[in-house]
Amino acid sequence: MGVSLSGLVSAKELSLEDLNGKRIAIDANNTLYQFLSTIRDRLTGESLRDSNGEITSHLSGLFYRTSRLMESGIEPIYVFDGKPPEFKRETVQARMKIRAEAKRKWEEAVEKGEIEKVKMYAQGAARLTEDMSHEAKVLLDYMGVPWIQAPSEGEAEAACLAKKGRAWAAGSQDWDSLLFGAPKLVRNLTITGRRKVARKEKYIVVNPELVELNSVLSELGVTHEQLILVGILVGTDFNMGGVKGFGPKKALAMVKEKKTLERVMKEISWEFRTSPEQILDFFKNPPSCGHDIPKAHFQPEKVRELMCEKHGFSKERIDSVLEKMGKFSEKKKQAGLGSFFGK
Repeated sequence: MGVSLSGLVSAKELSLEDLNGKRIAIDANNTLYQFLSTIRDRLTGESLRDSNGEITSHLSGLFYRTSRLMESGIEPIYVFDGKPPEFKRETVQARMKIRAEAKRKWEEAVEKGEIEKVKMYAQGAARLTEDMSHEAKVLLDYMGVPWIQAPSEGEAEAACLAKKGRAWAAGSQDWDSLLFGAPKLVRNLTITGRRKVARKEKYIVVNPELVELNSVLSELGVTHEQLILVGILVGTDFNMGGVKGFGPKKALAMVKEKKTLERVMKEISWEFRTSPEQILDFFKNPPSCGHDIPKAHFQPEKVRELMCEKHGFSKERIDSVLEKMGKFSEKKKQAGLGSFFGK
């Protein structure tokens, strides 16, 4: 979920090809949730499953989308969440309740045959398990794509990689990457393509968007710390819902007028257990370390074993993608670019 800065932040539309040669640190949990939410049966809302009933939506999305990024010349690095801060516990528990309620409404919508509601509530009930994350890491290993285990929030680590120049940008749907200080944020990276507008019989084309932190700060006339304050007023993962009565525009106006957290606090009623000072400090100084990028080796036979033999994916489709990946691997080696195929 993260903070909402919609309406405040402008973005530059790109194509995947515009990102050729760029290394992007992708928020893995955010991305896997996207796949689990969207890759579902249109009528029942059920996830994609193999013959044993195991959910495979995340593997399908990860394999085909990642290969598409690589085909476009993008070097992805996936960053997985580590241990969340203790003060995020309430948010985690609240989200569990939200998912449980969505599951109840989903089942009710299926019984009534309300197709649009089936899709909406099924997406809200999506759940990423430790086993799913583990198998996603195994697939990435076999594909030759590096991944990193963050010490805490994946977005914080991805932002750190971008700040230290080990990645060109952070990739996520959430705006939190900017609060963590990512110089560049690429949105829509793994959801590009033609998309149906909810409850309407029309489609839109979704392209990647680039958001640059310095441009955002300049346009809004705030410092990075003040941008974090705007996020805190609107609501972050650590104070869900934000301060009552504050949307992005009102929060920006308040911060620009009052300048500091101390002055802002005198004007609002804080109803969260976690202090705003603690949240501010976490965004400014998260437990991240900017890992070196690990080596990874392309193992097509292992991909086939996992995807086709274990989970029943079409061998013809998997082989078609693997053939392209193999050609791309050789091209990268010959050009002396990148390292995620073991170079």
